[in-house]
Amino acid sequence: MATASFEADAAPPPAARKWLVAGAVMIGAVMTVLDTSIVNVSLPYMQQSFGADVRQITWVVTSYLVAVSVTIPMTGWFAVRFGRKRYFLASVLVFAVTSALCGLARGAGEMVVFRILQGAAGAAMIPLSQAILIETFPPNEHTLAMTTFGMGLMAAPVLGPTLGGWITLSWSWRWVFFINVPTGAVAMAMVSAFVHDPPYLKSQRGSGRIDYLGIVLTALAVGLFQIVFAIGGRAGWFAAPWVRWASALSALAAVALVFHELRFADPIIDFRLFKVLGFTLAVAIISLQALALFSINLLNPLFLETLLGYDAWKAGLAVAPRGIGVVIALLAVGQLSRRGVDMRPIIAGGFVLGAYEVWRMAHWGLAIGMSAVLWPIFFFGLGLGAVFPTVTAVGLGQIRRERMGFASSLFSVMVNIGAATGIAASTNLLATRHRHHLAQLMKNSATAMHHPVGATATAVAWLHAYNDVYRALAIVVLFLAPWCMLLKREGAAIGAGTITD
Repeated sequence: MATASFEADAAPPPAARKWLVAGAVMIGAVMTVLDTSIVNVSLPYMQQSFGADVRQITWVVTSYLVAVSVTIPMTGWFAVRFGRKRYFLASVLVFAVTSALCGLARGAGEMVVFRILQGAAGAAMIPLSQAILIETFPPNEHTLAMTTFGMGLMAAPVLGPTLGGWITLSWSWRWVFFINVPTGAVAMAMVSAFVHDPPYLKSQRGSGRIDYLGIVLTALAVGLFQIVFAIGGRAGWFAAPWVRWASALSALAAVALVFHELRFADPIIDFRLFKVLGFTLAVAIISLQALALFSINLLNPLFLETLLGYDAWKAGLAVAPRGIGVVIALLAVGQLSRRGVDMRPIIAGGFVLGAYEVWRMAHWGLAIGMSAVLWPIFFFGLGLGAVFPTVTAVGLGQIRRERMGFASSLFSVMVNIGAATGIAASTNLLATRHRHHLAQLMKNSATAMHHPVGATATAVAWLHAYNDVYRALAIVVLFLAPWCMLLKREGAAIGAGTITD
C-alpha cells in the first residue's frame, strides 16, 4: 500500500482557463446524456418512416443504453492506453459521425447498428469529463466543479424531450441526430484548444498488456445486465427462459471478471480501488442514491398520469419543481464548499429531507391537489441535489491522479447499475404489491361494497401499491444519512487515499 498524493505539477490553472476547460468537456458530456432522452419523443416518427413494429423501434433506445453501459467501465483503461485528450477527441468525432449516420439511416436495423456505435463513442465523455474537472480545479473547488458538472447533466434530460419534440415537429426526426454534428465540432475545437494531458498520462500512454479477457467479460457482465433490466420486464422477468439464462450468464461473467481483474497487471477495471475505504463508501452512497432517485423519477409521473389523470404536459409541469430544487441545492453547495464549510452534515440533512418527502409521497391519495404534489417533489430535489457533487468530489479525491480515470469510470458504471436496479426493483415491487392489495380488496366484502371489483378497486389497489413502494424508498434514503458522516471532509480527502500500486 502506498500513500497517494497530488504531485507538485498539479498547480491550478488560471481562473479563466479552468472554466474554458469545464465548458469544453461539458459540451461532450451533455451531448451524450441528451441523446438518451431527446430521441424518445421521435420514436413514433421513426417507426412510421421505417415501417417497424414497437419491439424493433424500442431497440433504438435500448441499444444506445447498452453500448454506453458496456463501454463506461473501460474508459479509464482506454484513456491510459491512448491518452485522455486523444480519446476524448476521438469519442466526440465518432459520436458526431455516427449521429449523422443515424440521421441518414434507412431502416430500423441500420439505426440500431449506428446507435450502438454512437453509444460506445459517447460513453467515454462523462467519466473523462469528471476526471478532467477534478484535476483542473484546485482541491478546495472540487465540489464546485462537480456542481457545475451536475447542473449540465441535470439540464440534459429535462430539456431533451422538449427539444426533441420541437426539432421533430419543426424540421424532421432526422435533425435530432444531425444537430450533434455542429455541436460536436464546437466540442472538438474547445477540447483541442484547452484540454491537455498531464505528464503522468503521457508517460503511461501505450504501456501494458491488452486485457482481452477483461474486455469480453465486461461486455458479457454489463451488457447482459443492462439488456435484462431494460426489456426483461416486458417479457415477465424470470418467467421468460432467456431472462433466466442471461441473468445467470451475466452473474457468472461478473464473478469471473472480478477474479481475473484482481490478478491481471493492467486490468480494464481496477477493482483494487475498492481497497480505499473512503472511495468505496462514496461509491456505495452514490449507487443507492441513484437507485432511489431514478425510481422516484419513474414513479412520480406514472402516479400522476395513471391514478390522478394528468396528461403528459401537466405531469411534466408537476415534476418540474424537482429540477428547481436540484438547481438551488447545487448552487448553494458549490458556494458553501468554496468557503470551507463541512458538507457532511448538509449531505446527511439532505438525505433526511429527501426521505421525509418520499414518506409524504407515500400518503398521497386519489383526491390529492396539485399543491400537495408540487411541494414534496420540490423538497425532494432540494434534499438530494446536494448529494451528487459532494460525494463524488470526496470519493474521487481519495484516489491518486494516475488512477483517476479508472475511478471516475467506476463511479459512472455503479451509478448506472444503481439506476437500472432501482427501476427494475421498484416496478417489480409495484406490480407485486398491486396484486396483493387487489386480492385483499376482493376478499374483504365490506371494502368490495364500497370499491366494487373493477376500475375503482383496481385504482385503490394501485394507490396502496404506490404507497408501499414510496415507503420502501423512503427507508432506503433515510438509511444513507448516517453513513455520510463517515466520509472525510473535502480538504482532508485530497491526497489521503491509498491504493495498491
